[in-house]
Amino acid sequence: MALTNVLRQRLFSRTFSSHAGPSRWTAPGHQERPNGYLFNRTPSPPGQSRKWEDWELPCYITSFLTIVILGVGLNAKPDLTIETWAHQKALEKLAAESASSSD
Repeated sequence: MALTNVLRQRLFSRTFSSHAGPSRWTAPGHQERPNGYLFNRTPSPPGQSRKWEDWELPCYITSFLTIVILGVGLNAKPDLTIETWAHQKALEKLAAESASSSD
């Protein structure tokens, strides 16, 4: 029984805590209770728009341009599937056979 307790203490102390004191992952928060707002932001008063932060405009522009470039680029790529290649080769073979049989 005593050996079991010693083993539990050693395992618990090594796996869950590398130092004494509270961990930053398990420390209680600074808020009394959740306030129910997304990202802890209080809504702006009625009639006022929210001021954009300095990172938002470049992020939105970059995201939009990425979607446009990918949409155009992926739709304009050549069709390099094996099925398309085989279909073209079969059409060429049929054309060659029909040309040789008509001669």
